[in-house]
Amino acid sequence: MPQHTLPRPICAHCDGFPTVAITTGQTTPDGHRETVTATCHPCNGTGHTIPTSTSTGRVRVGR
Repeated sequence: MPQHTLPRPICAHCDGFPTVAITTGQTTPDGHRETVTATCHPCNGTGHTIPTSTSTGRVRVGR
């Protein structure tokens, strides 16, 4: 029987686009535009956030 995994939430900082190329406005000698690659730091370039673990056990308060 297949195991189903829940989809991970999309990163709120990059909206699922973790790596982008930004033009610098400069051109190379052969006429191409120079670009810089930027990666989303909060999600480490994955585009998804890691859900926090939830406790399903009982918590004892006092004795």
